Amino acid sequence: MESTLALDKILANLYTARFSPKDKTLKAELWNTLVNEFLQKYIRLNSTVVDIGGGYCEFLNAVSAKEKHLIDLNPESQLFAQGNIRVHHLDILKANASDFGVKADYCFVSNFFEHLPDFQALLKVLSFIREILKPGGQLIIIQPNYRFAYKEYFDFIDHTLPISDRSLKEAVEAVGFKVDVLIPRFLPFSTKSRAASTVALKFYLKCPFFWRFFGKQLFMVVRPA
Repeated sequence: MESTLALDKILANLYTARFSPKDKTLKAELWNTLVNEFLQKYIRLNSTVVDIGGGYCEFLNAVSAKEKHLIDLNPESQLFAQGNIRVHHLDILKANASDFGVKADYCFVSNFFEHLPDFQALLKVLSFIREILKPGGQLIIIQPNYRFAYKEYFDFIDHTLPISDRSLKEAVEAVGFKVDVLIPRFLPFSTKSRAASTVALKFYLKCPFFWRFFGKQLFMVVRPA
């Protein structure tokens, strides 16, 4: 009888099939554009940044900051980390903030919350983030918005928790955050498009008029109240 594949092996197969080497190269280029054209203005150069669940390090490799930390369970994350990125293999659903030991000026979360099993897990992660933020620190979120992406939201087998701009606002406020910025319609749902390119993204970011038609991911910035 064949042995059952270990879950980590199954997940590795899943993500290998989902993102080809060409896809990964394009994603890295798009992240560089997104950071340089939009996200970097929210992040001070002399700050400490923590990325939650950013396994391939696209954001941290692109952003400029004094200290950069990644929290991710993927053992291969270290292979993608460049420069001064420190990788922490930590399960934040089970850990306390004291287990991490780093205080952040900014936490960043992109395309992670939809993978959580339920809303209690979301509140747990948000509470963890609030505890590791310095006074005046901010949490920056990019997240598929179920309200505008309900048709394709569950096309990925590992998407389990439907989240909209309205439900996420309710969640962050419940754990003691105040919303500074909320853009319900920001980026398109996925980078896996024939039209995806750094030139197209740069144009798109400079033309918020088009966000209302193509934006299916939200952008949110919050701070401890």
